[in-house]
Amino acid sequence: MTINATKIELLRAEKRLTNAALAERSGISRQSISTIVRRGTCNPLTAAKLAAGLGVPVDDIIKKGDQA
Repeated sequence: MTINATKIELLRAEKRLTNAALAERSGISRQSISTIVRRGTCNPLTAAKLAAGLGVPVDDIIKKGDQA
């Protein structure tokens, strides 16, 4: 699943979250979050956890046209 890394970074900044704080809120390691943002991809379950940690729907962080 392709992730909109810029959107994740903007949401994280808006909520004043560090990667460590987002990791704690989402249940994903800080290193994994860094990798997801750098690569722009992750599996759907991880995207759901990341979106929950940011307090947004998954649709807000995925690139449109990559819903599968």
